[in-house]
Amino acid sequence: MQEQPTTTTQPEAAVQPERLVTQETDIFAWANNLFEYKEDLRLDIFLMSKTGVLYRAKLSNELAKQLQPLFVDGVLEYVLDGVDNGLTVRGFEEAESEENVLQRTKVARVDKLAETLNWIVTQEHEIEQFQEDHDLKRIRGIVARCSHPKMPEPFYVVKQLPSAQLLKGDGAWMLQTNTFVPITAGVLRVPADNQLLVIAGDVYVFNQAKLERLFGYNAKKASIAEKKVRTIEAHFKLRFADELDLQTLVKGNKATINKLQKIDPASVTQDELLSHAEELGLGLMADEDGAIIIMNNKDLTTFVNLLNDDYVESALTGNRYEIKSKRPLKVTEEPAA
Repeated sequence: MQEQPTTTTQPEAAVQPERLVTQETDIFAWANNLFEYKEDLRLDIFLMSKTGVLYRAKLSNELAKQLQPLFVDGVLEYVLDGVDNGLTVRGFEEAESEENVLQRTKVARVDKLAETLNWIVTQEHEIEQFQEDHDLKRIRGIVARCSHPKMPEPFYVVKQLPSAQLLKGDGAWMLQTNTFVPITAGVLRVPADNQLLVIAGDVYVFNQAKLERLFGYNAKKASIAEKKVRTIEAHFKLRFADELDLQTLVKGNKATINKLQKIDPASVTQDELLSHAEELGLGLMADEDGAIIIMNNKDLTTFVNLLNDDYVESALTGNRYEIKSKRPLKVTEEPAA
């Protein structure tokens, strides 16, 4: 995340970073307990840019009255109604999304979300307040930190903001004292739908598309990639740079995660893969024990591309290619004479 200006103000007490990783939660018990404190919650608002930079948002007293309906009421109503309607909570790895099922994953799995929350928890005093000279068009998300003195730690509600939110300029009018006047300031519209709720180490996902758009995390693809990595580790002998492993390199690597979805790691042997890499001059190396050396993301990309059979040599020209998209040829057979 981009470095923020430093001040000497101390951050307020907040959830500890390790709690974002390890704490297991019961959303139904959480909702029942929250109902007692709901009217006295404190909500602090942070804006998140497209590059992940956070800003504190200063709100008027009139605007502050809208916070609970926008960020808390819908989530609380959904969960409490779900108690009577048989709502169940499942991890993304357990089942597909379906009616009356609330999906959940771990904050630790979503790197960009964990980074955002950790910034709020540990470096809030360095977060700049959003000003008029900042570019509102670059703001893509909003985070509400909800706290109460009697709650052990805050919870967070996260939403994606509509992209068409900047209304100022020619053709943008507003009615003021019965007269239309131009809009001279940016207008921020916060959606009312439930999207993401963070309680300690869990992310409750009401809208999976928002999770992917805000933080680049597709839980289903990540789960499949993890399983493929385990198969690769069982089928291939690999050697990594210090403190690296295959899961660490793949995690958060969108291109590699996408490619792993359809790969069959057992379709080729280690010797066949190394031989093919040598024939094509790809520079994939092996150590004295025959283990494939993967020192960085470049080596990882070459290795995964080989598994996906993405490199070919033309029988016609002898040129070598990396194929971005493969469509099997449909061979038309000549009719029998």
